[in-house]
Amino acid sequence: MALERHGIYIAGEWREPAGKAYFPTYNPYTQQPWAEISQADASDVRTAVAAARECFDRTWSRTSGLQRARLLNRLADIIEANAPEMGALETRDNGKVIRETTSQLKFLARTFRFYAGYCDKIFGKVIPLDRPDMFDYASLEPLGVVGIITAWNSPMALLGNKLPAALAAGNCVVIKPSEHASVTTLKFVRLVEEAGFPAGVVNVVTGDGRTGEALVGGGGLGKISFTGSGGVGRKIAAAAGANLTPVILELGGKSPNIIFEDADLNKAANGALAGIFAATGQTCIAGSRLLVQRSVYSQIVDMLVDRAGRIRLGDPSDMATEMGTVANQPQFDRVMHFIESAKGQGARLMAGGERATGAGLSQGLFVKPTIFADVHNQMALAREEIFGPVLSVIPFDTEEEAVRIANDTSFGLASGIWSQNINRVHRVARELRTGMVWVNTYRAVAAQTPFGGVKDSGFGRERGQEGMLEFLVSKNVMINFSEDDRDPFAVQT
Repeated sequence: MALERHGIYIAGEWREPAGKAYFPTYNPYTQQPWAEISQADASDVRTAVAAARECFDRTWSRTSGLQRARLLNRLADIIEANAPEMGALETRDNGKVIRETTSQLKFLARTFRFYAGYCDKIFGKVIPLDRPDMFDYASLEPLGVVGIITAWNSPMALLGNKLPAALAAGNCVVIKPSEHASVTTLKFVRLVEEAGFPAGVVNVVTGDGRTGEALVGGGGLGKISFTGSGGVGRKIAAAAGANLTPVILELGGKSPNIIFEDADLNKAANGALAGIFAATGQTCIAGSRLLVQRSVYSQIVDMLVDRAGRIRLGDPSDMATEMGTVANQPQFDRVMHFIESAKGQGARLMAGGERATGAGLSQGLFVKPTIFADVHNQMALAREEIFGPVLSVIPFDTEEEAVRIANDTSFGLASGIWSQNINRVHRVARELRTGMVWVNTYRAVAAQTPFGGVKDSGFGRERGQEGMLEFLVSKNVMINFSEDDRDPFAVQT
């Protein structure tokens, strides 16, 4: 059976890539190819950026905030109506369970609605000056063309962190999805077409790292927004710097999830499971380091081992399945390498630690939910992002020790606190050097709240008002309405 072949999308048209090259994309559950994706080259990327710029100059920059809001709201309705189909496609593409991919599509619609409300409320300000005969105002204006690069673990959710804000601010975009999971992004632009966006507002080029390099290094962009690994993020920042293109980098994490002895232990254990085994641990916010106060340490470990053993693995498209596959073969190999090397580092393997096999599992990239106890924070297991269902449990004695261990990492994306002591919650939240702190919950999202990291987890913010401001630039206008002649050799104050 011939595989469905996907072109690239530029200026409202589906096109064959210039080099006429395609590659297969694989279903990680069946390990079978199911579609062919275009390998766009540098000429394709230049064409896409030029099309976005032309649309911005001629159409989109002249489209009122009210009309942009109508389009974003219309697109939100269409996304919501197509959430089951789009969720199924994403599950097929990256092995994430359909109960999550479908809910992420609904959250994408929510995010579009949130930013639609901002479209006609991008206010400037009048600035009073020292001289009464000078008038000054500052306006917020779009950047022009924005490059968006997303990862394979959650293509639609990651696009939702970037695209709605960029469009609401008045920018046109060129999107480059991961070569491991491109189909939903390509299907998404059909929804954009249905919503009635002008041709050229949204463009998509697909391909491997060469396509990304062409987008980042080719110039013509007002900003680049990237989600992915720290290694690739550094390369993007360096390449963008050659063109003085600003970047938003949402990179990795090794997030501490801290359980104090006064926590509701059942809720804390549930939050620990959500933090690492939801999405098969393939999230940048994964609570991969679980810090547990020693007085409840054994109890928590026992609870987690019991519950991890009952997690239902299986067909990701089945709503009853709780944990799906690792998304692709290279990532599966990476996870298994970390597990094998961790076995010799001195930690106790309490659960999992191997490939999951059996009925309905043998053909897929399944890893058993894995728990290592008695981990210390200097082990590679506790310091490197694994991006899989592997939990490191670290004991601590005091609040001060918990904070020290939590902050002893090069990352700084997310963190969690489980405690019923409100004073402790505020003290610890203040001391944690992360961009996000959850208290008595984990892995919860909201369109209104800013998201992003510090240190090696990147910089810039997504979602919330801060997310839209990332795609705007301030322009200042100063007007002299006096009748005075000025000294041309002295600055006017």
